[in-house]
Amino acid sequence: MSDTTDHKSGGNGGTPATPAATPPSINILTQYIRDMSFESPNAPAALRGQKRAPAINIGVNVGANPIQGTEGEYDVRLSLNAKAGEGADLMFNVELDYGGVFKLQNFPQEHLLPVLFIECPRLLFPFARQVIADVTRNGGFPPLMIDPIDFAQLFQQRMAEERARQQVQTT
Repeated sequence: MSDTTDHKSGGNGGTPATPAATPPSINILTQYIRDMSFESPNAPAALRGQKRAPAINIGVNVGANPIQGTEGEYDVRLSLNAKAGEGADLMFNVELDYGGVFKLQNFPQEHLLPVLFIECPRLLFPFARQVIADVTRNGGFPPLMIDPIDFAQLFQQRMAEERARQQVQTT
């Protein structure tokens, strides 16, 4: 008697095993500084010891666009600005537009925006943070170490603003 079982069938009654779907992937193809500005209009007076720590205001914005002529490649930009002090007491103002080109594969369409506006900037942030720290230190100040940013919360706020704007336009 011979064994007629097909051992290549995957063990499900003779039908061939199907390969698992390819999982989603994110690849950073390149990172770059698109624009950077540092100014200390009151130097050298601003570099002298201060009696109290200055108010530091930090702004964050994220943008993403598909790259023309490519499949699944996106330019994601993280814009950070930080000001120490106000008006005549301005110690420094730093602005950074930091970008990355990402290759996204096998993401469902409904997950694309969250990946572009949450996960991609989360991957860029440590590098942009280091650039800000280096430039403020090189400007003669203690390095500005920006606290981690909750990009999911920023995305949710942005989506809520978009929905509110659409409701206002339709009424």
